[in-house]
Amino acid sequence: MYTVAELAKLINGEVEGDPNVEITGIAKIEEACPGEMTFLANPQYERFLETTQASAIIISNDQKASGKTVIRVPDPYLSFAELLGVFYPPEKAPDPGIDSSAHVSENAKIGKNCCIGANVVIGSDSSLGKNVIIYPNAFIGDHVVIGDDTTLHAGVSVRYGVRIGSRVTIQNNSVVGSAGFGFAPKETGDYEKIPQVGNVIIEDDVEIGAGCTIDRATLGATRIEKGVKLDNLIQVAHNVVIGKNTVIAAQTGISGSTEIGERCMIGGQVGFVGHIKLGNGSMVGAQSGVPKSFGDGSKISGSPAKPHREELLIQVMQKKLTDFYKRLDLLEKQIEEYQKKGNER
Repeated sequence: MYTVAELAKLINGEVEGDPNVEITGIAKIEEACPGEMTFLANPQYERFLETTQASAIIISNDQKASGKTVIRVPDPYLSFAELLGVFYPPEKAPDPGIDSSAHVSENAKIGKNCCIGANVVIGSDSSLGKNVIIYPNAFIGDHVVIGDDTTLHAGVSVRYGVRIGSRVTIQNNSVVGSAGFGFAPKETGDYEKIPQVGNVIIEDDVEIGAGCTIDRATLGATRIEKGVKLDNLIQVAHNVVIGKNTVIAAQTGISGSTEIGERCMIGGQVGFVGHIKLGNGSMVGAQSGVPKSFGDGSKISGSPAKPHREELLIQVMQKKLTDFYKRLDLLEKQIEEYQKKGNER
């Protein structure tokens, strides 16, 4: 249990109202009960501001909140995330050691304080830094390098030659380093598989969600740069490069040799064709189909993707198509009647 004043100190916030209110937990603004704290970051939830039962609310410095005990901060969502760790600490890491059922190659190098779970396989000449956690049933192939403080959850598969940096988290059942999709058509009508002899490089502080697939390069490397965050069920094809601190939502698919810049924000179910570039700081709306390159700072949406303002205009026009059709049909009938009367004269 914490007082509002204590919580405000943790997030460098300013209290308005009663600083001695006691807080026992955090909840959504529309579901919070007395004794709980909530937050307001999305304008569409402002309607709950007056009716919420929360005892205190984290709000922005310019948000109005009459008669409520609030903590004002520059970024309510970020502050909320910080307090979640206070009330709901992360699950306890397993104790260091190698489970008796794990198979670790004799020439694999295991750093200090690593935890290797049940049925884990670690291949020849692979190397783990210190404090690495590998949960049960994960597979680490030959010649893999994993940096310090990295966590691989249950069922993760890391294939031959992949390099993973420090403080990386990979959620359950993701596959890193599977063969890229490369087939050359032959005169006989079937296909010749193109060997995928490159690797995957995942830099420091990357988080990869559950069920993602990151293909190895045909030549060179598929590269996920420092600080990238991938949601669940994302496909990253061979030779893709994702720039630093880019975030990508679930079910996005990125075709081969596409380059995504730094600090991009990409919505769910976006599809990228291959061999294009998305500039730094770009934003892509959910369910967009990106068919060509866009420069730095682009804001695009739709399928095919286009500048967001243009897409919004098209959506407005589409809603009016029925009315336009009716008006056009009426005009055509009026013209026909006018011409008919003219002929009769």
